[in-house]
Amino acid sequence: MTTAGLTPLTRPRRLRPGARVAVVAPCGPVPEDRLEAGLAILRSWELEPVVAPHVLDRHGQFGYLAAYDGDRARDLTEAWCDPTVEAVLCARGGYGAQRMVDRVDWSSIRAAGPKIFVGYSDVTALHEAFAARLGLVTLHGPMVASLDFLKDDTSREHLRSTLFAPESVLTIGLETARPLIPGQARGITFGGCASLLAADLGTPAARRTGEGGLLLLEDVGEDDYRLDRILTQLLRGGFFDGVTGIALGSWADCGPYERIREVLRDRLGGLCVPVVEELGFGHGGRNLTLPLGVPALLNADAGTVTLDGPALS
Repeated sequence: MTTAGLTPLTRPRRLRPGARVAVVAPCGPVPEDRLEAGLAILRSWELEPVVAPHVLDRHGQFGYLAAYDGDRARDLTEAWCDPTVEAVLCARGGYGAQRMVDRVDWSSIRAAGPKIFVGYSDVTALHEAFAARLGLVTLHGPMVASLDFLKDDTSREHLRSTLFAPESVLTIGLETARPLIPGQARGITFGGCASLLAADLGTPAARRTGEGGLLLLEDVGEDDYRLDRILTQLLRGGFFDGVTGIALGSWADCGPYERIREVLRDRLGGLCVPVVEELGFGHGGRNLTLPLGVPALLNADAGTVTLDGPALS
């Protein structure tokens, strides 16, 4: 139970009532009605949301993108570099983050200093970039226009607690969580959407190994054979090398879960590390917020991940 390899990242400051938070759309197009509903929730939390200029745009050629790549990257850069903004929240996922991540002005973002960043799904590519390029803790959690944020009280309140009172949510896990492979392990949290982690292999600043890490994995819409291929690619690419434990989230629309469990057990069992399943994060409707880049204890037998300290300072 060591943490050699990955090291704890820099924690941004927690939010307080009255904070200005920017909303960006680095991936797919955002439904305006859902965005407005999410903004209303943020205002009810006594936050002041600021919508980036291109959040409601749509790419002129590819309708699956929220705006042109350069515009999405510029929105993220400018939001982060605004000294009055304390957090940057993604509006939704969908494909697109990989197309814009290398267009972001990472030098300016680094100079602007630590801030809170929240998202999941395709945003995994940005979580990895923030870790590699800035050494910054980010939050894998609900997005402003995503249904888990709008419809699920548990997901929404867990994010709120993480943002405002992170010491109140040190132990994370739902009653559904149970051991796929029993045991306990310590490490630094990292991960996200499995298909995005696989797609990131070989790209600039990509992670070379998971040495010393507690890996979080989930995905959506992948048949069993496609998930097998994704996990096999990560195995062959060395991504799992040195991982101390694995927490599995939801596998929405990935086929009968018993078949998915067989694939997970087959592909992950050879690592000989504890694995907890159905922890309660990802695309499954209930989406607990998990910080990436912090030391934690995974207890597969208890179905929990317990952080060593608050995700935010």
